[in-house]
This record gives sequence, structure tokens and C-alpha cells, in this order.
Amino acid sequence: MRPARFLLVLPLVFSLSLSTARIVDAQTLRGSRASVERIHRQALNHDLHFYETGAGVRRAVAAGRLVHLGGDRNYGVQGANYPYVLPATHTFVTRLATQYRSYCGEKLVVTSAVRPRSFRLLNSSEKSVHPTGMAVDLRKPARARCLTWLRTTLLALEATGTIEAVEERNPPHFHVVVFPRQYERYARGQGGEVTVAAERPRATASRAASPAGGATTYRVRKGDSLWEIARRHGTSVEQLKRTNNMKSSKIVAGQRIRIPSAK
Repeated sequence: MRPARFLLVLPLVFSLSLSTARIVDAQTLRGSRASVERIHRQALNHDLHFYETGAGVRRAVAAGRLVHLGGDRNYGVQGANYPYVLPATHTFVTRLATQYRSYCGEKLVVTSAVRPRSFRLLNSSEKSVHPTGMAVDLRKPARARCLTWLRTTLLALEATGTIEAVEERNPPHFHVVVFPRQYERYARGQGGEVTVAAERPRATASRAASPAGGATTYRVRKGDSLWEIARRHGTSVEQLKRTNNMKSSKIVAGQRIRIPSAK
């Protein structure tokens, strides 16, 4: 019966090939020491910072390196001391939650996000990537139908190489690590219809005409990232950096960025 449910569920969420489906069917959501090492290497390869304290997390939020998981009509946040994540992880949560609610009729629940090393749990690994903001914990659904959907969908995403997920038993939850660069490429390929901007009113943005080549200017808001701004305005990070003579992708709230006009 499992293959039939698998084929019925996935077309609602992802357009996966039959070969990918076979890979997913062979996978499990069991963790391993090799998995921990692989995830930790991803964090190092992405040059992510492991935040030591809550103060460090708050500074990262103020600088726009981490963004707020505030909840919306599709997902809620319960029990997370620091409801902040990397922009790519935020996009993952909002996209997954939209699909989850559409299928299950209930909200997805996030129970943990960034967790500084000073808040390390007794049963957590020394190589946990929670301190980077790339991981979230999701509450295990009580309804069998929703649980099957979530398991199947996480396995499907694992097959794309964009996340790694583990079904934990004590307490019951799904630990999901989002690989930023890989997931950003995947989201762009899927249309990237859900972004961090969906949680913030557009009225707070300052976007005005600029005399330089028909470009516009955008005032950076708290929680923005250069990647999200590029997607929102139909351009690329590299084009934004060239237009603004930027050597890195770091931005701060209040900064004004020129948006190149569409060709």
C-alpha cells in the first residue's frame, strides 16, 4: 500500500522523476554518526557561524544574518527560545507549511530553531548545527495521514540533496537541517513563491525611483538578506552586488540598495 500512497501524495508537492521516487523509497529518516558528520561538514563548507550565546543570536538578527520565524496561517512556533533561522531555512519552513496545511488542514508546528551553544541540550551532539540557524525541529503530527505525508515529503526533499531530516523519538519530532546554497537553488527552480517578505508588511519598505539608469532604491529592513531582496525584485545577488559595488553579501537594516531596472 505504501507505493500507492507515495504516488498519490507527491504530485501535490513536488514533480519528482520515477528514479528519484525509487531513491526516496529506499531511504529512511534514521539518524547516524555519519549523518551528523555530513551535516557538520555542510555547515563548515557554508562558512556558517556557530552562535555561542543568546546575545550573539540577537546581534545576528539585528545584522540580518538570521530572520524571525514569527508564524503565519500555515505554521506556528511553540517552545522555541530563539525563533530565528537562516533565510533559506525560513523559506523552507514557509513553503513546507503551505503545502502541509493544504494537505492536512492544520498548521505545521516548529518547536526549535537556532539554539546557541550555551543552550545545548544534554542529549544533543557536540557537532549539532542548531547554533548556526540552519536547523529546525518540527512537531510530529498526531494524525496518521499527516504523519505519512510529512515523512514522505521530507524523504523526497532529502533525495534532492537540499535537506537532511531525522525522525527523533525522545521527544517525538523531526529534526530538519536545510543546506542553504542547495535549497536556494532548488527553491528558485520551484518558483520561489514563498519568501521571508510574506511575514512583513510591504508598507515599511522604501522603494523610490533613482536617476541612475532607471534603477530604484530599496531600504533594507530587519531580517532581509541580499538573496531575498534579489528574488523579490526579479534580479540576482551578483547583479545587486555589481550595481552597488559590494564586495560581500552582508547588509544591515536601514542600508539603501540600488535595484537595477529590468532589461
